[in-house]
Amino acid sequence: MKLLHIDSSILGDNSASRQLSRSVVHAWQAAEPGLAVTYRDLASDAISHFSAATLVAAGTSAELRDAAQQHEAQLSASTLAEFLAADAVVIAAPMYNFTIPTQLKAWIDRIAVAGQTFRYTEAGPEGLCGNKKVIVVSTSGGLHVGQATGVGHEDYLKVMLGFMGITDVEFVRAHGLGYGEDVRGKAMGDAQAHIDEQLFAAA
Repeated sequence: MKLLHIDSSILGDNSASRQLSRSVVHAWQAAEPGLAVTYRDLASDAISHFSAATLVAAGTSAELRDAAQQHEAQLSASTLAEFLAADAVVIAAPMYNFTIPTQLKAWIDRIAVAGQTFRYTEAGPEGLCGNKKVIVVSTSGGLHVGQATGVGHEDYLKVMLGFMGITDVEFVRAHGLGYGEDVRGKAMGDAQAHIDEQLFAAA
């Protein structure tokens, strides 16, 4: 089984989402020793944002691409191939300004590709990645689940993953991290307990 581990926080070792996403991966490896893990750090090795240059590179035949276009096309191809090859994905998704980090959005724009991860039919859009499982590590300074302020965070990820056909999505949450050390400690402890006691209980 192949697992793709995605980190997106800009906080390095101080990141709650990085700490918890590592815990998820380690727990998964313990439950399934043969797990092959590919890691992508979107903060330290950022993917450039989807742009006109991306479209031009995609629309230019390989032999006519200049160096910049070759880089852009290769970035899109390798990012997509990495995602398609994964049976499961762990996505660390901290909330920044009521939405996901811009680095994570750039990654999503590279994997949401018509004909590869979804397609349009006469009956409407159809997701092509329904065989994947995704665990989202969701962290935030406040409490936003079920609120209007959470629409651009977890709700967006649910919609986007569902659009690609992925319905096996589970959230590991540590919210209210900005509400003081006691609340932060409890939130992190509860999230770790969820990972340890529930996430792979059936494995």
